[in-house]
Amino acid sequence: MMATDMLEDAGFSVLEAASADEALEILENRSDIGVLFTDMEMPGSMNGFGLAARVAERWPHIRLVITSGRCRPAPRDVPDHGMFVPKPYLVEQVLNAFDKAGPV
Repeated sequence: MMATDMLEDAGFSVLEAASADEALEILENRSDIGVLFTDMEMPGSMNGFGLAARVAERWPHIRLVITSGRCRPAPRDVPDHGMFVPKPYLVEQVLNAFDKAGPV
């Protein structure tokens, strides 16, 4: 099951972005986003860690959850109030990370 489907089944409204650049464009135009769930590897001018860092700086109220199936990040790569969930994951793990992630 795709992450989008899992999150929608859990009651979230989901917006998808094909790249970090598209995600930033969406964030610039919406004020109702509360969580960023991003893969570490993505197309665009930055990876998921770069996107999370930019979001943490610009929109500190947005919860940050990063995932990857290829590697685990160094602690310095995840913003202070972000969470990392390794793939494969269960929806419960992602929802738990959403609850734990948050602005400091």
